[in-house]
Amino acid sequence: MPETDAALPGFEARLEDARTASFALAVATTAQRNDALLAVAAHLRGAVHDVIAANSLDLDNGRAAAMSSGLLDRLALDGNRVEALATSVEQIAGLTDPVGEVVRGSTLPNGVRISQVRVPFGVVGVIYEARPNVTVDIAALALKSGNAVVLRGGSAAENSNRALVGLIQDALESVGLPRTAVQTIDDFGRDGARALMQARGFVDVLIPRGSADLINTVVAESKVPVIETGAGVVHIFLDESATRDWAVDIVHNAKTQRPSVCNAVETVLVHADAAERLLPAVLDRLAASGVTVHGDERTRAIWPTAAPATAEDWGTEYMSLDVTVGVVDSLDDAIRHIRRYSTKHTESIITNDLRNAERFLNEVDSAAVMVNASTRFTDGGEFGFGAEVGISTQKLHARGPMGLIELTSTKWIVRGDGQVRG
Repeated sequence: MPETDAALPGFEARLEDARTASFALAVATTAQRNDALLAVAAHLRGAVHDVIAANSLDLDNGRAAAMSSGLLDRLALDGNRVEALATSVEQIAGLTDPVGEVVRGSTLPNGVRISQVRVPFGVVGVIYEARPNVTVDIAALALKSGNAVVLRGGSAAENSNRALVGLIQDALESVGLPRTAVQTIDDFGRDGARALMQARGFVDVLIPRGSADLINTVVAESKVPVIETGAGVVHIFLDESATRDWAVDIVHNAKTQRPSVCNAVETVLVHADAAERLLPAVLDRLAASGVTVHGDERTRAIWPTAAPATAEDWGTEYMSLDVTVGVVDSLDDAIRHIRRYSTKHTESIITNDLRNAERFLNEVDSAAVMVNASTRFTDGGEFGFGAEVGISTQKLHARGPMGLIELTSTKWIVRGDGQVRG
């Protein structure tokens, strides 16, 4: 039997509505679901001023609560960001529908035909923090893949999320799909989040997206199966053969292009034989953009204005204009350091040595491993998914940026002509 917290009046009814809506979405045609997404994009554009006004309330509350600059950046919506969300929803509508795709199949010697096909999960629960763009991205991906979604977006973005969920529901209703296919439980507060973790039988899969503390709490306490997304203690290793201009540009982009996101670099390691050649230019460029450098003793011997790196810095996801820098003696040392401190999100090597590049790709065990590219590319939109549910750092079912396929399961379809098993 499904389980929920009986102490929250109305909570179970909301989840039951989501289950009912999931049945309608599962049999909706691709065209119907695409029409819903195009309606969502149109409603976003039509309500942009209302969304920004609601978001301004959240930003004011965040500043009053001394929210960090990184979290305020994640929370903020403006005209350009709302337009980007609408465009992303349209792109998702244009993607291939994964539902019904035949993964594999065969005909048995007795003539029985079997096939494994993709199907929606059903009801997807998502718990996340201060990210109103996630409300739209996940709702759109869920709808495209035939899933209902129950969202807990956190009190910091409650006004923004209420406005966004309302317009998404209006869009669904305008094309004849149940508005309860997308719901928020923000009004139930933290008790609602805890109840969502216990809602086995109502919710088919739960996805946490946010801080390490949030993710660890959901993984530890949930009775619902969890797809674990991860914090991003992301590394770039500057190999002995790294081109200086590449090192400067890639590190700068990975740190400063948007420092509050999980694929921003947090630690830069440099080969000792290249440190004097690379570090001054790399760190001068970072400092010119307002980055605070936390360096080990060997880094500070070359670039004395760096703050001393502490033991805690190596495992910190800053989400701000801070970076930790260390000098290592070899590729082996760099890999050992990454294995110790990485959250298995994204790592990159800057090198002109093909052997070292291949070793790095093969020996570093993270969801995304790169050569001569910014870690900022670990992103569902950049990978062609239209948007992403999150970056999975686990190894079961999904790993790396999660798009439409990762929001499906499979079932086996068997067709016979009267066969019985002997």
